[in-house]
Amino acid sequence: MNLMDALKGRRSVRRYKDEPVSRDYIRALLEAAETAPSAGNLRSREYIVVTRPHLMAMLAAAAYGQSQLASAPVLIVVCADPIRSGRRYGDRGQLFSIQDAAAATTTLLLAAHDMGLGACWNGAFDDDMVREILDLPDRLVPTAIVSAGWPDENPAVPSKRDLTEVVRWETD
Repeated sequence: MNLMDALKGRRSVRRYKDEPVSRDYIRALLEAAETAPSAGNLRSREYIVVTRPHLMAMLAAAAYGQSQLASAPVLIVVCADPIRSGRRYGDRGQLFSIQDAAAATTTLLLAAHDMGLGACWNGAFDDDMVREILDLPDRLVPTAIVSAGWPDENPAVPSKRDLTEVVRWETD
């Protein structure tokens, strides 16, 4: 698949077949995520892979009832590490670690699409509940819960904004 096809074809998939995703596929997703750009190449992010149904149900509750988190074969919680980034960049490290995690999440979603998996970036959740459920160290900030699995839906193409609405050219 070429990059433009991947960018245009990827969709947020929220319904999954009741089939597991192998560790090899999960490992490939994580390896892909780690190819994402990173401020200072610090890679100020970490991942928690969740496949236990009771933890997935708890994370769905922490995500305000987003049911796809309880029904997906795998969840990958992407966390930023602002302390790691902050050692080099001071206060700006907070932002850079969030950007690192977001870049990794985007790359993971594109890799999932390329591998034939469906995935969805879930950003609405109670941070403190996620921290408690996963017993996260204080230095990590959960930024996304990615649900992934073999798709059981084919979402429609979402509406797009015209470039004239979102781009301002500053030229001579």
